Amino acid sequence: MLKIENHWFTPSDEVEHIACPKNTQLFDRGQPDTIVIHYTAGKNGISSAHYLAKDNVKASAHLVLDRSGKIIQLVPFNTISWHAGKSSYAERSGFNNFSIGIEIDNAGILEKTGDMYKSWFGKKYTADEVVKATHRNESTERYWHTYTEEQIDTVQLICEKLMDTYPTIKYILGHEEIAPGRKQDPGPAFPLNKLRTILLDSRQESGSDKFANAIGFVDVDGLNIREMPSVNSDTVAEPLPEGTKVRIQAKHNNWYKVTAEIEGWVAADYIAFNE
Repeated sequence: MLKIENHWFTPSDEVEHIACPKNTQLFDRGQPDTIVIHYTAGKNGISSAHYLAKDNVKASAHLVLDRSGKIIQLVPFNTISWHAGKSSYAERSGFNNFSIGIEIDNAGILEKTGDMYKSWFGKKYTADEVVKATHRNESTERYWHTYTEEQIDTVQLICEKLMDTYPTIKYILGHEEIAPGRKQDPGPAFPLNKLRTILLDSRQESGSDKFANAIGFVDVDGLNIREMPSVNSDTVAEPLPEGTKVRIQAKHNNWYKVTAEIEGWVAADYIAFNE
């Protein structure tokens, strides 16, 4: 089960860490609000991860996902990585400053040679590893390396965990959308629109109206009030004393956004209501 502690996925059989000390600049408050999906166009996941972690390479990413679905994390999620390059979308530019980058092990565009399909780096693939499709930014069909089911399922799990931990995230974009004409990843073999539908369109807040403007009371001796609904988020004031009256503004998972003398997020388990 994926778990985030101090902005890292905890190591496990499915998660590995590789040091990438060149990235040290933290996101501004309120960021990241976007996840950007890429493909590596490399030989395999681990080689791509080690390349991106090199000090003399002016690129990096938060995560690399290999063909088995294994996650390799290079940069903590509160820190800017260099995955987007020159980029713009919806009147913003410089998406390194707003986004978490996920690089998926995939060869990208392939060239048909006889019965096989060859990548730019010379590796050949069989027909069952290839899809013929038209890119969203193009008008003619080309051959593309397919993604594995494990990769697609794991990307969804990663995005779900990131959105739960960092509720500022509200966009999921492909590199091809923030750098059209310059980048083609993740390409038509990746179900980007479907992923967005699952993670964004269907994740509308449920039950928020029930709590809007309700009055509650702190039911514990000293309740942390945080900037965002996450234990990883900074506190915005001293803990609220037991008995403090709060007005509920919104609900997200097991958190209430409340207004007392200051606005912030508190764990819902510690709020009581008069019947």
